[in-house]
Amino acid sequence: MSDPTVPPHSPLRPLPNFIFASRWLQLPLYLGLIAAQGVYVFHFWVELIHLLEAVFGSQTALQALVTSIGYKSTVDVTALNETIIMLVVLALIDVVMISNLLIMVIVGGYETFVSRMNLESHPDQPEWLSHVNASVLKVKLATAIIGISSIHLLKTFISAANYDEKVLMWQTIIHITFLLSALAIALTDRLLSHSGAGHDPH
Repeated sequence: MSDPTVPPHSPLRPLPNFIFASRWLQLPLYLGLIAAQGVYVFHFWVELIHLLEAVFGSQTALQALVTSIGYKSTVDVTALNETIIMLVVLALIDVVMISNLLIMVIVGGYETFVSRMNLESHPDQPEWLSHVNASVLKVKLATAIIGISSIHLLKTFISAANYDEKVLMWQTIIHITFLLSALAIALTDRLLSHSGAGHDPH
């Protein structure tokens, strides 16, 4: 028996229905991001395997790591050192954080802009997805970008001798810009939510 308090859904006219259905054009974009996620997973394991092989003395793996992290030294690198290990681990963390960002965009974007996933009863439903909307998604994405920028900045400072002062300065300025942008987005979202609550007649 239908609920009398819920108005019946009238079918959409052809043009609004066509426009509304156009949201499914975003589906190939999210599938493409899933493919990009697979690339990051492959890259993560390649770097991790190289690190493990370098620990056991593989010079080929060590040189692959040195090349991938852009490490430069005045002497030939013949063994792992603390700086190389730290840079490789930060690179792995960077991959994980970008992967987390991709998941937020894929799952949150699909849920917000394409179609409901109906995950309310799923035991693995992400906590943030239960109240996701465009504003929440923007704040979370901005926070994730700050985290990624922080990792990149830390990697740069660890090997600061390999970079020009202008590079260090601009990376710092860009990171601060990301931080201020995230704060502005969060503040705007908070002001808008308070404004909406103030005008809510209920």
